Amino acid sequence: MIRLTELRLPLDHVPEALPEAIATRLGIPPENLRGFTIARRGYDARKRGRISLVYNVDCDVTDEAALLARCAGDQRIRPTPDTTYRFPGADGSVLARSPGFIRPVVIGAGPCGLMAALILAQAGLRPLILERGKEVRERTVDTFALWRKSILTPESNVQFGEGGAGTFSDGKLYSQVSDPRHLGRKVLEEFVRAGAPEEILYVSKPHIGTFRLVSMVEHIRREIEAAGGEYRFGARVEDLLLDSARHVRGVRLASGEDIAASHVILAVGHSARDTFATLHDQGVAMQPKPFSIGVRIEHPQSLIDAERFGPQAGTEILGAADYKLVHHATNGRGVYSFCMCPGGTVVAATSETGQVVTNGMSQYSRAERNANAGIVVELRPGEDYPNTPLGGIAFQRHWERQAFLAGGSIYNAPAQRVGDFLAGRPSTHLGDVLPSYRPGVTPTDLATCLPDFVTEAIREALPAFARKLHAFALEDAVLTGVETRTSSPLRIAREPDGASPNTPGLYPAGEGAGYAGGILSAAIDGIRIAEAVALSLSGQKATGLLRGSAGLEQAG
Repeated sequence: MIRLTELRLPLDHVPEALPEAIATRLGIPPENLRGFTIARRGYDARKRGRISLVYNVDCDVTDEAALLARCAGDQRIRPTPDTTYRFPGADGSVLARSPGFIRPVVIGAGPCGLMAALILAQAGLRPLILERGKEVRERTVDTFALWRKSILTPESNVQFGEGGAGTFSDGKLYSQVSDPRHLGRKVLEEFVRAGAPEEILYVSKPHIGTFRLVSMVEHIRREIEAAGGEYRFGARVEDLLLDSARHVRGVRLASGEDIAASHVILAVGHSARDTFATLHDQGVAMQPKPFSIGVRIEHPQSLIDAERFGPQAGTEILGAADYKLVHHATNGRGVYSFCMCPGGTVVAATSETGQVVTNGMSQYSRAERNANAGIVVELRPGEDYPNTPLGGIAFQRHWERQAFLAGGSIYNAPAQRVGDFLAGRPSTHLGDVLPSYRPGVTPTDLATCLPDFVTEAIREALPAFARKLHAFALEDAVLTGVETRTSSPLRIAREPDGASPNTPGLYPAGEGAGYAGGILSAAIDGIRIAEAVALSLSGQKATGLLRGSAGLEQAG
């Protein structure tokens, strides 16, 4: 197969235009093109009103070798890369049947834990998955209880439960993580097998949406169980069991039950604050990590579409428009849009009582009236909060509590019109843009729920963003707060083989451990750590598998 890249066609091209363009670019008669598949489809919207589709295609042609030789100088015509996933170890089913085998434990059933467990199960190693929350459908009921009735279940919510925080998100599946082994492709293929639309394999910005994610998570659970894995829900890990040399020998559940384990994957997500405190008390190596806080902003999606796509707004293949904005404030802080959700909603995302946290979510259709995004400001350990592993958590909790109080102490989010926020006056009412946050909002002054330097930086950034995207100047656009769970506020150290440097047998992974930043990079990290564990169980080292393992894409 031949990979042909950067093939441009008009947005409204007819289906037969694509094979014609392929044959023309390759310089072959149409009959020599035996078939093709789309490897990637994106769009170029830099010229409003003249948006073009950009394709990468894999082509089956006659006399492939001669064509490649003739096009040797064209970097856009190359052999199709091999993206087949190959497990680096041997079949573990024989090892799993040996006397004294102790199966690996995976703590957490979010994207990282799910993929780690799936890889271990496919390798025949029968993992045990411990999830503090509930099965995904029961968890959905509890989550809706907060949104509709202001009833929070601390162990079952947006953050905790099967599927992890990514279940209630936009379901973005793109990443800036280095992926030379095409592990992202493996993730996407497993998601398609689990019920995701096949287009996620080729569109430039794939997403799934919450409702589809729920059924996909259930499908992956069935796959893991069919391969010998076991799930335990409502199983919160309270302690590691260590020997005198600090080697992991098991875990203790909150119920008091001890479970033997020599290899434990820690995939708990960025909000497992009690787990982080326990690990810190037990001396597990960790350090503070920068993160960001801010607010959610909502505009009518139609305004964003019109500004980004011009007269071609509303075209089905384009869908709802997104944006990505960055501003370097004069106070030295970076301000940026985070987890932009086209046609979505702002959701209550707290996992602790007496606190308010916002996040963004959308369904596959992205058909809700508003666009929303986090507008967040970078933080610095040692400058903004104590330079200690748990310092960022205390900082988050303080501002989440302030938001709870400002919202009326009933899980309403504090909200403010953009015009009022920029003028430095509290909002007493909202305007034409109706906020989507449930259970509700309370008009107020968001400056009471944010550090002064964050308020200052966002006030400077919004007009700067409006110079790039005029909709940001809309005075009735709504801000809700606070957005604090942008990423983990700490990093749990690990060696090149994936294990903790001072607690052998513990394998920190994913977003909570500080090695990912969204669904796809967390899932990729889960694969890498599962491979490392499988190799260790068979007496081998995971040399080079974890290179480039800190994901960079936005969560949500």
